[in-house]
Amino acid sequence: MLTASDASSALAVLASSPKVDLLFTDVGLPNEVDGRQLVNAARKRWPNLRVLFTTGYARTSLVHHSRLDLGIELIVKPFSEASLASRIRRILDGARAAA
Repeated sequence: MLTASDASSALAVLASSPKVDLLFTDVGLPNEVDGRQLVNAARKRWPNLRVLFTTGYARTSLVHHSRLDLGIELIVKPFSEASLASRIRRILDGARAAA
């Protein structure tokens, strides 16, 4: 598992890592770049990057025409470690099945 404290650090971690299977980020991040902007920047370089967002706010900030963008998943806070682990497993297993 790789970690970063903000969007700029996350992009640097992604760039220095040979393979990242999933980006897990909050919608709201410190500093000037939010989670949505982070994902947009990351997907310019890694268009097939799987993403799991989390937020304590309404999901409407990520929904377009009643649907989440392709390859984007959302888990709303609060969540348990078990539900997070289950969601990550489902996303990663789905990515393998699609390959």
